[in-house]
Amino acid sequence: MIKEGLVDEAKSLTPFRSLNALNTVGYKEIFQYLDGDITLDKAVENIKTNTRRYAKRQLTWFRRDPDYHWINANNINEILSLINSKIL
Repeated sequence: MIKEGLVDEAKSLTPFRSLNALNTVGYKEIFQYLDGDITLDKAVENIKTNTRRYAKRQLTWFRRDPDYHWINANNINEILSLINSKIL
């Protein structure tokens, strides 16, 4: 995200930082950096940590819903079997 220009993007969005859409992993930490509250290295570290936490929460949420079917994307037989069971 940093290599792709997150810092410059966040700078250009500073006037809109109060919008809920910008209260997300990445922007939050870069705004802290731009405010001088943390270093860029710390912001990057926080982005990595918060991204892992967010992904873990997503997986937990998906696992609770019995309508989601976890499959191995490399197992074509499993995929076809699941599709057939849903359409037949």
